[in-house]
Parts: sequence; structure tokens; C-alpha cells
Amino acid sequence: MSALGSREAGVGTGRRMSIAVVLLAGFLVATVSGDSKAVTTSLTTKWPSTPLLLEASEFLAEESQEKFWDFVELNQDIEIDHTDTDLSYYHLILKRAGQLLSPIQLSLLKFSLSLRSYSATVHSFQQIASNEPPPSGCPAFFSVHGEKSCDPESLKALLENASDRPKPHLFKGDHRFPTSNPDAPIVILYGEVGSGEFAKFHQLMLAKANKGEITYVLRHFVANPSRSKVFLSGYGVELAIKNQEYKAKDDTQVQGADVNATMIGENDPVDEVQGFLFGKLKTLYPELKEQLKELRKHLVESTNEMAPLKVWQMQDLSYQTAARILAAPSVDALTVMRDLSQNFPTKARSITRTVVNSEIRREIEENQKFFKGTLGLQPGDSALFINGLHIDLDVQDIFSVFDVLRNEARVMEGLQSLKIETPFIHDILKLNVQPSDSDYAVDIRSPAVNWINNLETDGRYSSWPSNVQELLRPTFPGSSVRSARTSTTSWSLWTPPMRTLQSC
Repeated sequence: MSALGSREAGVGTGRRMSIAVVLLAGFLVATVSGDSKAVTTSLTTKWPSTPLLLEASEFLAEESQEKFWDFVELNQDIEIDHTDTDLSYYHLILKRAGQLLSPIQLSLLKFSLSLRSYSATVHSFQQIASNEPPPSGCPAFFSVHGEKSCDPESLKALLENASDRPKPHLFKGDHRFPTSNPDAPIVILYGEVGSGEFAKFHQLMLAKANKGEITYVLRHFVANPSRSKVFLSGYGVELAIKNQEYKAKDDTQVQGADVNATMIGENDPVDEVQGFLFGKLKTLYPELKEQLKELRKHLVESTNEMAPLKVWQMQDLSYQTAARILAAPSVDALTVMRDLSQNFPTKARSITRTVVNSEIRREIEENQKFFKGTLGLQPGDSALFINGLHIDLDVQDIFSVFDVLRNEARVMEGLQSLKIETPFIHDILKLNVQPSDSDYAVDIRSPAVNWINNLETDGRYSSWPSNVQELLRPTFPGSSVRSARTSTTSWSLWTPPMRTLQSC
């Protein structure tokens, strides 16, 4: 009974602790979300999350199959080295990939993993494996012309009678190990690169493939898929939110000019709040850091309301926004620009108090004239160029932009392999390599063109009408068709140079 009582007491204490933890977590969430009043959304796929190692291998496969197999060899037993957090696992993948990729390719790999652009490719292999279907209880298995097994000892027997069965269909994205005997039986290994079971089968297949006994094909297969979904980038995704609460208000009593419409968060990168430069105040009075933080929080909470702007307040709003971004430190400029562009309606009133000097105004106006004359961009238009290539933001998406960056990186690395210095590479990439459209096939102004007769200049044709409609005028029966001084038909005779005629 005492044991039972102590167990019940322990359970009760555990429940109280769990409730306390839940309440504490809820309080923290409420504190964080209450400041910005933001709506947090996420975009996920319909398929389970795929391992980053397999996605990285697909990135290298598009570079070359040689790099893919080298990457598989480096990471066939990565689970032994991975015993820490997911972040350390990510850095370990990048470290291994960095042995095979250049710095610019490694940066593109980071971009690719952030987009999860190869997750669908990995999942397609998973679907192919599920259609086999995999043998029960096998974390990795192989298929020899339709016969499946996860027993390495049965491979020899399956190879002996493989010729009696038709060869399996191979897809374009399959990873085929280089072999000197393409007529050998095809062995498809389904496994997760990095797992212990995969390493065992992989070494067996390598030994057979190097001897020319099999054609080794690798397909990704995750025996225990993740329960979570793949989180995708929200680029190009629209979230429409409609407020269903309708309030009746007397608009004659609204005093928009008396309401400060600044929506600023407690952790907002904007330094100025209601005229106070808190960054400078913290520098001058470091001992009052906590008091200044409380004051800033109070001002933020008292000013997070929206109100309409007057017309005169919006005249220089674009100039003031640019000045606010330029006034930020260089390391925070992009962060401030993103914050102002994504929350512009709530930041507009605070921006109206920004002073724009004449140099910034003059530079912006000069840029507008230049881009209007060279690129046809009107003030307020947006355009994206990558190495001189115009990216149509209405047609392109983030994945096509990634493809453009990858192709440009390959061109740059190809030029670098020719020992061309970086400044000259940028000049070469600016060249227009597209064929220019010509308005004519032959330049008739050249002295090499001799006219036998010229309807425009010869005197004998001066009485001819120049209107082509004369050709349609009715004539008496038996009369010739009226002529018009218009080149509707012409004959061109090409004669070789005089030197060739003399030699003939």
C-alpha cells in the first residue's frame, strides 16, 4: 500500500509538473505573439519529410554521377558520426559535400536544401520502392529482375537464373554505377544512404559491379519515414485573410491625424520610436539598458494603431522609405528593407517623419531616368537581373531562379577553368550572345549591288503611278494590265567576283 501510495503521489506530482510546464509554455507563446499580433502560417507537402542527406545526394547527381557516387561513398555510414542534433547533422552534410563541391556550388547546395527542391525527387524513389513492394521487416533490400530479397547470401542464387526473367525498366533519374559490362544482370538496391544496413549491401554491390558481374542501380528507400511533413518556402504563395467582423462607425468623428499609426514590435529592427533613438540612448546610457527597454516597450504598445495618412504625407513616402533603409547599418540594411516592405501599411506613419536629404533625392531621380532610358522601367516598377539576364517576376518562381543561378555558376566556373580573371568574367557575362534581329537580308546600300533597272529613280518609269491600287483598276478586254511604280516582284542575280571569272 505504501508503494502504491508513493506511486500515486509520484504520478500526481508528475501531472502537476506537466501542467506547470504547459502553462509556462503557453505564457511564453502568448508573450511572444502578443507583441506583434501576427498570424503564423506554414506550408507543407502531402508527403513525409525526406532526409537532407538524400536530397544533397540528388543535388550532386545533377552535377555529375561521379560526384554522386563519391558522395555516397563518403556518407555510406554517416549514422556512426551523427549522434548529436539535427543542426550538427546538417553541418556534417555540408562538410562532406564541401570535399566534392566548389564554394559557389556549396552555397547553391545550402540554397537547395532550404528550398527542399529535391524532396520530391527522393519521395519519387520512395513511391517506386513501395510499388515493388519491399519485403517485410527489411530496412534495405535488393531486386534482381523482379526477385526481391534482403539476404546477402541469396544474391548469388538470384543472379544465376536472372537471365530467365526480363530486365527491369530503368528510369532517367536512376543512379547507375559505372560498369564495363552493360549486359550483366541488373541489381537494384533500395536503401537509405548513411544507414548501417545500406553500407553492408553497398559494399557487396560494389564488389560485384567492379568485377563486371552486375549492373548496380541505386534507389532511395527510407524504411521508417518521418511523421512530419516537408515545410516549403512561401515564395509565390498568397494567404488571403478576411475579417468577418463588421463595425459601424461615425466617420465624421475619426481624427486620423491625431492617431499615431506606427506598428512596431518589441524586437523590431527600427531604431526610432516616437522620436526616441533608442540605439543611441543605449550607447550613451548603458547602465539604463533595462529601463530603456521598458520605455520602448511602453511606447510601442501605446502606438500600435493604424490610421489613414493625409495626401501631403504620402508625396515623399517612397523617398523616405529609401532613406530609412540607407540610414540603417550595412549589416542590417536588408533586414530593415524586408521589414518595411512586408509591414509597410503599419510602418508608414513612422516613415513620414524621416528626413530626406537632397543627395538621396537627386540620386534616386538620376537612377529613374537612367533605367527608364536603358531598360524601359518606369518609376515604381521592379525588375530582377542576374548577370544581365532579366528575370520576369510574373513568370519565374523560386525554383526557376535557382536553375538560373546554377547555370550561371557553371558558366562562371567554366570561364575560371580557362584562367580568366574575375573582373573579365563579369565583362564577358555582360555580353549579348543572343543573335540580333536584322531588318534586312541584304544591305542594298552597298556599292556591290548593281541595279539593272530602278523603278524609283529611272526616268522611263516616272509616268507610272506609285499607288499599288492601280493594279486593281479595271481595263478593256485585250489590254495589258496596268503597271504601278511599286516593287512587287524583283529578281536577284548573284555573280562571282571578277577574279574568279578571270580564273575560269
